[in-house]
Amino acid sequence: MSKKVIIVGGVAGGASAAARLRRLDEQAHIMMFERNDYISFANCGLPYYIGGSIKERSKLLVQTPEAMFKRFNIDIRTQSEITAINPSAKTVTVRNLESGEQYEESYDQMILSPGAKPIRPDVPGADLPFIVSLRNLADTDRIKEKVTDSETRSAVVLGGGFIGIEMAENLKELGLHVTLVQSGNQILSPFDAEMAGLLAKEMEDNGVQLRFNEQVRSFTQKSQNRVELHLASGSVLETELVISAIGVTPDTAFLQGSGLAFGARGHIVVNEHMETNLPDIYAVGDAVEVTDFVSGRQTAIPLAGPANKQGRIAADNAAGRKTAFNGTQGTSIIKVFGLTGALTGSNEKSLRSQGIPYQVTYVHPNSHAGYYPGAVPMSLKLLFDKEGRILGAQAVGRDGVDKRIDTIATVMRLSGTVTDLTELELAYAPPFSSAKDPVNMAGYTAENILSGLTDVFTVEQLADRDVQNSYLVDVRSKMEHDNGHIPGSVLLPVDELRGRLDELDRNKEIWVYCQVGLRGYTASRILRQNGFKVRNLTGGYKTYKLTQFTPKRHENQPPAAALETIAAGSKESAAASASASPVLQADATLDACGLCCPGPLIQVKQRMDELKAEDVLKVTATDAGFYEDIKAWAGMTHNRVEKLTKHKDGMIEAFVRKGEGPGSESDRAAAQSSDNSTMIVFSGDLDKAIASFIIANGAASSGKKVTMFFTFWGLNVIRKSEKVPVSKNLIGRMFGMMMPRGSRKLGLSRMNMMGMGSRMIRGVMKSNNVSSLEELIETAIAQGVEVVACQMSMDLMGIKQEELIDGVKIAGVGYYLGQADQSGINLFI
Repeated sequence: MSKKVIIVGGVAGGASAAARLRRLDEQAHIMMFERNDYISFANCGLPYYIGGSIKERSKLLVQTPEAMFKRFNIDIRTQSEITAINPSAKTVTVRNLESGEQYEESYDQMILSPGAKPIRPDVPGADLPFIVSLRNLADTDRIKEKVTDSETRSAVVLGGGFIGIEMAENLKELGLHVTLVQSGNQILSPFDAEMAGLLAKEMEDNGVQLRFNEQVRSFTQKSQNRVELHLASGSVLETELVISAIGVTPDTAFLQGSGLAFGARGHIVVNEHMETNLPDIYAVGDAVEVTDFVSGRQTAIPLAGPANKQGRIAADNAAGRKTAFNGTQGTSIIKVFGLTGALTGSNEKSLRSQGIPYQVTYVHPNSHAGYYPGAVPMSLKLLFDKEGRILGAQAVGRDGVDKRIDTIATVMRLSGTVTDLTELELAYAPPFSSAKDPVNMAGYTAENILSGLTDVFTVEQLADRDVQNSYLVDVRSKMEHDNGHIPGSVLLPVDELRGRLDELDRNKEIWVYCQVGLRGYTASRILRQNGFKVRNLTGGYKTYKLTQFTPKRHENQPPAAALETIAAGSKESAAASASASPVLQADATLDACGLCCPGPLIQVKQRMDELKAEDVLKVTATDAGFYEDIKAWAGMTHNRVEKLTKHKDGMIEAFVRKGEGPGSESDRAAAQSSDNSTMIVFSGDLDKAIASFIIANGAASSGKKVTMFFTFWGLNVIRKSEKVPVSKNLIGRMFGMMMPRGSRKLGLSRMNMMGMGSRMIRGVMKSNNVSSLEELIETAIAQGVEVVACQMSMDLMGIKQEELIDGVKIAGVGYYLGQADQSGINLFI
């Protein structure tokens, strides 16, 4: 007599279980109950159909009920919902959603695949028709209809998980104004913050507004076609469509009271054979709790790959084949405009929360050989323990990310180590990889750490550095250091290191860094073998920059009328701008693609030296940092960036016009004839700040135009004394705690005596009727002294514009140099 197997739910887990079971048992009576019309569809493809990348809706249908019946002889009941199960009687209660009929169906074995359902915001107005989630084809059709409506100009996405990011990207590709609201401080929580920051920056670069640390308090219908979102911060967003993607929860309410065992978050508990605690009942997919491959603890990761495997394994065991599901690594990948992000295993957050010791290494290699066209950089992070066991990996880049994470995921699954990564013989030819593949490079750096050849530190550990007993040394070139460096570091290029060892105190620990870690490793080996205690920043300055991402501030979204003006006028404005701008003709070209920093800048300088004044150099590069580097370099060297474009394929194109350069006859003549004054205020000492503003007020009262450029520690002089609530990353918070907040808390450069000196000098000034520093600042601004804060220094030190006193201009080095060129007096304080 054949057995009867009921499968509850289709899609990945249920459909794969049904097909596998039929292949193993031709005689079984297999019934599948699905409450929707479709039993197997590509739910991972739904956002891309909405966005138009997938043109035909029919391509989303993996298997239809008719085709499934013909091939596998399965009794499929769509529009049929299981409302309860009775394990003791081995029956289920079925409700026909079309007719309302309810009946009992018996079973010998049952496989549960109910999946997960979207979490709805639990706030007033959440039931408005403007707020939709994406789970199935019916949801897809509703959203598709809405976004193709000519009146839909904008959308707000709630949640920065995989579905939220994919929806935000696809809605933006359709031309909508898109805002993403995330309750936490990063998108894509399976990634660590610095890796997620790369993907967040890509979203902002493509026009998606990001609102971190925000929560919706209520929805209000504004008009027949629009809704207002009231956020906890007080901001109000107005839009025609809200996509709720704040997470999922197991769809297991109908199983409550059945005797099934559930985990803490409502997931069905199963063993390695996908068996529940009840006889002859199996469970698979997003509704089950499984074992984490790295930690061995219970977890729930809603992914299609594991769901398909679990369906197959449940069918095996139902058919008498004892196969096992050995845990999930959570291997995932996502496209974010031109970037790809992928990961496998644990991240730092989960390892720390579980108390699992680990080490970390970063590498930033090219996707393939740098000398072959099209090479683009990627960032690869590897987590491992002291035995060399791989605990996790994350990668972000424009090409080749998928195969690197897949390779590491495979080694992990086979219980490999970082040494195995170094020994992998991977396919190499210049268009595809490098002789040392990025996977090999990650293994090499990890192996160096484990073998004791190098002692590394991370950006996070910078906060713990004992500044009195250590040096922070930048071993890059002067050009790189001038273009941006970690605050507090001194420059000592690696190529000069052996001849300058006597400049370092052997009693202090040396913390070195370079651009990506390689020169830092070389420097650490030189220093260690010369008797120094030394540590190297893993991943170098490029990794440090990853931690510095902060989303742009956005004011409240414009009202409906303004939005329509923006939407309607954007293409016309772009066309008008394009027609008004003359086509730039390059006098010379430079292909710097495939080169990592500082390669592009070095080549730019060499090529510019060959050109005459006013010539234009067209540069193409693929190093992501080049976009900001070329602007800063041009400002420093008196050249001018005429046009700068970042293409979706990662290519950066710059047109740079050569200036006359610093020190030219015209520069000197302008400086000598000018009656203006400029000063750089680098110091945050009270006495030097007082002197600066006394000089500035004196010059201004004489009719001179005065510009004061505040950089690094000098920024503390123009900070507000009160604490301003702003969102900052770790480094920003660290500097915020260490630095004085405003002029009233500055110390003296000499005889500060734990603050007593500052109070004494202020008392002396008061008794002698000398204006206080705060009064001097007010007077200077009132006299028209231009107080400028260095944007780069603010970014590096985590200082936000809201923290500065009123009347301060934010600008870069280029602005200061322009003012200095027109000044007869230039002071550095």
